[in-house]
Amino acid sequence: MFALPLPAGRACSGSGTGTHPTKEPWMSAPEFSPPSSNLPAATAHAGAHVPAAEVRTPSAGLRHVLRGPSGLGTAGLYPARHDKPPTPPTHPMAPTPPTSSTAPTPPTPPTSPRRPEPSAAPAQGNPIPGLYHHPVPEPDPVRVAAVSRGIKAWALEEVDLYPEDWEEEFDGFSVARYMVACHPDAPTVDHLMLAARLMVAENAVDDCYCEDHGGSPIGLGGRLLLAHTALDPLHTTREYQPRWAESLHADAPRRAYRSAMEYFLQQASPSQADRFRHDMSRLHMGYLAEAAWAQTDHVPEVWEYLAMRQFNNFRPCPTITDTVGGYELPADLHAQPAMQRVIALAGNATTIVNDLYSYTKELAAPGRHLNLPVVIAEREGADERAAYLKAVEVHNDLMRDFEAEAAALAAACPVPSVQRFLRGVAVWVDGNHYWHQTNTYRYSLPDFW
Repeated sequence: MFALPLPAGRACSGSGTGTHPTKEPWMSAPEFSPPSSNLPAATAHAGAHVPAAEVRTPSAGLRHVLRGPSGLGTAGLYPARHDKPPTPPTHPMAPTPPTSSTAPTPPTPPTSPRRPEPSAAPAQGNPIPGLYHHPVPEPDPVRVAAVSRGIKAWALEEVDLYPEDWEEEFDGFSVARYMVACHPDAPTVDHLMLAARLMVAENAVDDCYCEDHGGSPIGLGGRLLLAHTALDPLHTTREYQPRWAESLHADAPRRAYRSAMEYFLQQASPSQADRFRHDMSRLHMGYLAEAAWAQTDHVPEVWEYLAMRQFNNFRPCPTITDTVGGYELPADLHAQPAMQRVIALAGNATTIVNDLYSYTKELAAPGRHLNLPVVIAEREGADERAAYLKAVEVHNDLMRDFEAEAAALAAACPVPSVQRFLRGVAVWVDGNHYWHQTNTYRYSLPDFW
């Protein structure tokens, strides 16, 4: 357990969603016991037995995080709560997403007449054996269908994101199922759309600038800088401002960034918007580090790769969980080193999940794609199977650290907005795993078991 750097008398009383009230019984934090591990060593010999994916019972501290704030004065933190108790979810620690009978459904965005309505049928897929994760309830199909229609209409009709021959890949991304699983406390479909647009825009930048659809490390810095001005606008002279504004429509990534950010600013506070821009700067710096290594054909040390992945990762997604949830974690509480560590660990763990599930997809692609198993194999002299299993172990260590730090912070700082934000990040971590596991259009597991 870490030493919590919270200044006495002020760090847990930030502005925003209520002040720190007189301590009520619900604020008594449970004793925290870090989860233990009985996973096999990743460097086991090739014939060693590897268990099926293990669903672990969360510790008392983690249960406190997932439960979120309760008691006097906290009802307003749950806009989707109603008097009638919801049906218990499959996993006792997971939150129950709003359904069509318990949450208001805004008007459904129009569907392009050229496109069939996306399916919201339950997804399938097997988890990685030995990977530490928590299952989540199947996302609300009504919300999945609504976000699917809305995001496709936005992509086609508002930002002209992709040509018709990319439609199958866009549908296969299943962004609606992803966002509904990650944000079950979103009060409306409009709030879910904030996250969906940003996720799609970030992937457009990755695909078109860095990866599959014309991406290249050469010249990447210039492209990313200009795209970033769609999030963090240029302040220049009257002579040159129109040229910059025109440039935001020059390509699909910039159009998507500009539009998604405009929608986000309608709901986000100035501090939430600035927080998101900061995390997107981190993401772009990670892209540039990976591109530099690609240009020099450099395979980093494992620790160097993990440093790059702390920047080139999912961090911008869980960092907006309060905006999508319709509340705000005050800036002074978000900036606390303890909270920053929790968010960083969450981003790191979820990004290694991506490395593991996309492993076979990247091996089949042209060229060499850096991911954690590939770097471990190269730098530590392991065979492919041992390297992959070692990467599973790295993920599990990150998850245990994330849960321990989140539980400690929840116990030390029982402010309702802190409690809810920690719960939202934990749910996002679980939803991210769910999407990777079930997206069999994109991912398949290696034959290591």
